[in-house]
Amino acid sequence: MRVMDSRSQEVLAQVAEIGQSDLRWKDGRAFSLAYYAGPEVQEVADRAYAMYGSTNGLNADAFPSLKKFQAEVVSTVNRWVHGDDISAGFMTSGGTESILLAVKAARERGRKEFGITQPNVVLPTSAHAAFEKACYYFGLESRRVVVRSDWRADVEAMRQIVDENTVLVVGSAPQYPQGVIDPIVDIAALARERNINCHVDACMGGVTLTFLEQLGEDIPLWDFRVDGVTSISVDLHKYGYTSKGASVILHRNRQLRSYQTFTTDNWLGGFYGSSGVLGTKSGGPMAAAWAVMNYLGDEGYLRLTESARATTRQLADAIQTIDGLQLRAIPDSTLLSFGAQLGEDGVTPLFDVYAVADGLAAKGWYVDKQGPPDSLHCTVNAVHHQVIDEFIVDLGHNVAKVRDAGTTGSMGSYGTIE
Repeated sequence: MRVMDSRSQEVLAQVAEIGQSDLRWKDGRAFSLAYYAGPEVQEVADRAYAMYGSTNGLNADAFPSLKKFQAEVVSTVNRWVHGDDISAGFMTSGGTESILLAVKAARERGRKEFGITQPNVVLPTSAHAAFEKACYYFGLESRRVVVRSDWRADVEAMRQIVDENTVLVVGSAPQYPQGVIDPIVDIAALARERNINCHVDACMGGVTLTFLEQLGEDIPLWDFRVDGVTSISVDLHKYGYTSKGASVILHRNRQLRSYQTFTTDNWLGGFYGSSGVLGTKSGGPMAAAWAVMNYLGDEGYLRLTESARATTRQLADAIQTIDGLQLRAIPDSTLLSFGAQLGEDGVTPLFDVYAVADGLAAKGWYVDKQGPPDSLHCTVNAVHHQVIDEFIVDLGHNVAKVRDAGTTGSMGSYGTIE
């Protein structure tokens, strides 16, 4: 290995110093954004990423290694979601790109097969914000339907607003805000009746639900075993514990996948083809995903899933014992949200739950603030088993402090624009 010169060492020391104020996610302080399965897994990911970080996934002819990585990663995910020999997909840069491509594919199918020029998407209010982004980018109407009292998609209400211009219906497994699984069987049946696309957003649950079922949990059907599901997105940089920039979108068959891709020769540079939104894309995430998935194998994912699920249950049980807190829903996997109980008027929360999050932040914890209704959200993963007792103590302390003092907080935002 080449010895670094003094300038290289100086610059890298500055890089490390700049990150000193970042969240200590490897210590389990972040209940969002980052996922950690331990130093061994992280080293496998980091080293594989570094080997291929400067390669370019735009052209598999130049980098056949990336073609192999992608094909085998997609094949593994296809097996997890009970696809078959005709299912087909690609790796993407993340859940947002996978969702964008599912919407784009539905628009193209509607346009080419049915002549639809004013397409719409019907989806519950719980479906990810990336669907709004996709509709905005690609010129579709977003038709949101209020969820049921259990936070799951109201399929009958969705049915009422599906029309001749609907090209896509959406369900989540699980949905992000409250961590429950939508009735995918019923949503897919609606799609099948209308001969339109049905996308299952399993970015959060595609790995976890697969292995929870293998662990013996009663998981409602959500994948390609459901007739009518035409595409599924699964993020690997979440509960696959791979490096950031790795998701998979799978389509029921190659014809449906063809609507995702873009090709042109309408320029002076010859034929150009792209499977996704990005042109140039680093091979690092592909290599890291392949490496981690082969390192862990199904046995490793079973172990990590069991740990994350047990920790989620422990947190959910604790929340229900803390005076003033209310669990939004019993979590179906490893996501949960909670808020303040309502006062005697049945409308006003007993305290400002965002102030609880601010108090936790002062102790070094990061949880998502979301709403409506005002809630805190925890994405529990394998690293949290070692800190969950401490977090529960700090949560209870901050709830009591805010409740007694009447402190207020601010919601903030999931992302920031500068």
